[in-house]
Amino acid sequence: MVSGKVSTKIIAQNKKAHHDYFVLETYEAGIELYGTEVKSIRAGRVNLKDSWCSINHGEIFVNGMHISPYEQGNIFNKDPLRVRRLLMHKKEILKLYGTCKQDGVSLIPLSLYFKGNKVKMSVGLCKGKKLYDKRADMAERSAKRDMDRAMKEQNK
Repeated sequence: MVSGKVSTKIIAQNKKAHHDYFVLETYEAGIELYGTEVKSIRAGRVNLKDSWCSINHGEIFVNGMHISPYEQGNIFNKDPLRVRRLLMHKKEILKLYGTCKQDGVSLIPLSLYFKGNKVKMSVGLCKGKKLYDKRADMAERSAKRDMDRAMKEQNK
């Protein structure tokens, strides 16, 4: 590449995470995949809806992420819901582990994207929302939508 800029292409987003959690911090992690999984991801056949991350023995894993089997993959296809390892620096993992144990926060995958040729995952350090928080967010979005609509009508 001449410009030195790496292009990013978002594959999947976990919209439910922003509805159910307050995102405190985000981290970027690589993900360990097999070839047929990458091909299936390129086709956009991935779902992050009910996925979460766990930390075991100094390694971070993503659970519940569904990657549909690749049609031409036959015997090389893996289990769609298998646990996949995320690739992060050991210091970052230990920091996240300590934060999760102390503060009662969770690690939730927010999005999956290509950065150059590599598949990356954005992982959020999230705190759960209560029902009244969700209602307040919905009311805020509705008010913003109404203001935008009124401004659009006024500018005509």
